[in-house]
Amino acid sequence: IVGTADYVVFAVMLLVSAAVGVYYAWADRGQRSSSDFLTGGRRLTALPVSLSLTASFMSAITVLSNPAEVYRYGANIVFYGVSYVITMVVTSEVFLPVFYRLAITSTYEYLELRFSRATRLLGTVLFIVQTILYTGIVIYAPALALNQVTGMDLWGAVISTGLVCTFYCTMGGLRAVVWTDVFQLSVMLAGFLSVIIRSVDQQGGVIPIISDSEQGGRLNFWDFDPNPLRRHTFWTISIGGTFVWSSIYGINQAQVQRYISCKSISQARLSLYINLLGLLFILLCSVFAGMCLYSVYKHCDPWTAGLVSAPDQLMPYLVMDILRDYPGLPGLFVAAAYSGSLSTVSSSINALATVTVEDLLRPYTSMSEKQLSWMSKGMTLLYGVLCIGMAGLASLLGGILQAAISIFGIIGGPLLGLFTLGIICPFANSKGALTGLLSGLVLSLWVGIGAQFYPPPPVMARPLSLTTEGCNLSTAGNLTWTSTTPGQTQMVLLADSWYSLSYLYFSLIGTIIAVVVGVLVSLLTGRLQWICFK
Repeated sequence: IVGTADYVVFAVMLLVSAAVGVYYAWADRGQRSSSDFLTGGRRLTALPVSLSLTASFMSAITVLSNPAEVYRYGANIVFYGVSYVITMVVTSEVFLPVFYRLAITSTYEYLELRFSRATRLLGTVLFIVQTILYTGIVIYAPALALNQVTGMDLWGAVISTGLVCTFYCTMGGLRAVVWTDVFQLSVMLAGFLSVIIRSVDQQGGVIPIISDSEQGGRLNFWDFDPNPLRRHTFWTISIGGTFVWSSIYGINQAQVQRYISCKSISQARLSLYINLLGLLFILLCSVFAGMCLYSVYKHCDPWTAGLVSAPDQLMPYLVMDILRDYPGLPGLFVAAAYSGSLSTVSSSINALATVTVEDLLRPYTSMSEKQLSWMSKGMTLLYGVLCIGMAGLASLLGGILQAAISIFGIIGGPLLGLFTLGIICPFANSKGALTGLLSGLVLSLWVGIGAQFYPPPPVMARPLSLTTEGCNLSTAGNLTWTSTTPGQTQMVLLADSWYSLSYLYFSLIGTIIAVVVGVLVSLLTGRLQWICFK
């Protein structure tokens, strides 16, 4: 159970985050406009923005779920690196120039300029729903995992992180969010490194950890099976992952708002590429942490042995196991997981306030800039409270990494398709855009909800073997997974429906359907108008 020193470390992390908000509220007290509050006056430089971009979507889900993923399914999630690289190139060459040159505050303004006000409103509403759902998971999931292993008070932690986050977002606006992200990213890295360094020390070096992982089948990099029903292969992770991450970096308000707050387009591009290095470094840390986890527990799996009740608790369990003799270090890891939450929630709250003010208030009211600036702060506060409420609902949802990516895939995919249609198809019209967006959304929801009711069989997920032979427990059983022959796989495939599609492809389906339907409807309606006009 965590001690006093650990609570002190955790409290310091919260206090520093709050202090940054107070500092920027004081420094920017002369702000007159809402866009100053929401975009930092567009005078930020590449370095803090890039670190903030990295921190925003590297949440506690990365800190807790990625290592558990490697422990159970192997290190092939390292191929996310491929999707990160493609995503940054696409974002900096396709989406960034359009948003930056239009000098818009909300990405959804583009939809009205390009299509119609109805398209903008629908896009805005979908973004708000997606973000509130995701934020609830991000606040609740780490709290649950840490509470069950470390004994930290569950709702105390949820409410304290939620309140601190809402406080600095409301006080300091985007500049506070960016600089707290920079601090929180360094806490996340320190937490990861403390676990990795102690594990390497305990296991006798890096080489034993790698060889344990190899013997346990964790280094399963060469899986090029093209079957789209397989949960994780090179193709699902690199191609499916590219669509998920493009919907985040290319068009998600939380990310776009950051790079358009840079003082020049070259600084904005640079921020994306520095952020790529940060993403790759954190990915490697989380994959190696998963290998450490396996190396330590290769003979006694705490999950099968009933010492933890969910895979997301494996990482906190390891921390309490190997760092308990070092006062403050378990607290540093807890702070790292919560820093991940704070950085994601703060960017989400800030982005929600922005789209509400820019897309739902400014076009329909005649408020002055000063009133809109106060409304921005009010909205930030409101969404902060709403996200804490959503954390209560998230307590009813299952596996966190998959839940989070599924939400982004189901709603983010069709939205990505809508923006792509607008940017690359000059002939696309608002009828095509709306029909495409709705078709993509209906299909993604159908597949996504179907997958919740009909989960894919183990053959498609392929969990690797875990054992409890080395445990000195009376209840120790042995859980091993055996490989199937191609014939068996074929039978399962035929019996199984397309609901078993890898969750990483939800985004791809939504994007492609939105673009294809959008193009067809635009061509048909455009042609009809042309014929009638003639």
